[in-house]
Amino acid sequence: MSDYIVRATAADDQIRAFAITAREMVEKARQIHGTSPVATAAFGRLLMGASMMGSMMKGEKDILTIRMRGDGPINGITVTADSSADVKGYVGNPNIVIPPNYLGKLDVGAAIGYGTMTVTKDLGMKEPYSSQINLTTSEVAEDLTYYFASSEQIPSSVALGVLMEKDNTVKQAGGFIIQLMPFADDKVISFLEEKISKITSVTDMLESGMSPEDILNEVTGELGLKINDRISPAYKCNCSRQRVAKALISIGRKELQDMINDGKEVSVNCNFCNTDYTFTVSELKEFYNKSIS
Repeated sequence: MSDYIVRATAADDQIRAFAITAREMVEKARQIHGTSPVATAAFGRLLMGASMMGSMMKGEKDILTIRMRGDGPINGITVTADSSADVKGYVGNPNIVIPPNYLGKLDVGAAIGYGTMTVTKDLGMKEPYSSQINLTTSEVAEDLTYYFASSEQIPSSVALGVLMEKDNTVKQAGGFIIQLMPFADDKVISFLEEKISKITSVTDMLESGMSPEDILNEVTGELGLKINDRISPAYKCNCSRQRVAKALISIGRKELQDMINDGKEVSVNCNFCNTDYTFTVSELKEFYNKSIS
């Protein structure tokens, strides 16, 4: 099944809902960054959450960035999404290996640890909007649920899951975000709370062959689910040799002169896609001439 996001409403627009299947996206991220199973699970959950949140934005150039910073050994996760639901990101320590939790599952919460989640939205205004919360469980989904309630005042339920194969590749990845509108009826709220409380695992649902549509039907189907559209998310980095060159030009003449004096090629690595860009001394001299003193 190819990756896609379903955007929907239910209960006469009292509910808006999003569901994603993203095995290919999370597996690509794993391959690029060489993440361990627990790092893949943590990274994949945040990538999927950001992808669905990106699809909520309206402007073509809108950008969402989520940073989770905790005292755990993963040393932080950063993810960026655009309004097309494309994502990219990186993990501070992609190679961590820690014991499973008491349920025998990958211990994402311990990997991230206690700390903060910062959500920044660049909507093309003078200043980006930024909000920070304290991490709750550090399991990602619960933290995003708390973010929506505390920072956006939108009662929400977020579920995210990544299931790994024995060879450490990604077997399943998916999730959903269910949100209540301000005018939601108490009966709708009670019904939704009861349905969500019975869901045990998103990855179990995916393993049983359920699609994003099936998952939303399971949660809201009796409330008149209406599928609005489907979009295809991807792990996509927009870096290029030209962009990196512009960044080097912008650092200033003194720094460039120091590089030139070293007499060696300079290699710049993109954190998001792990691509190395190498520039010769001659190119550095060209950048020096173009830079502002």
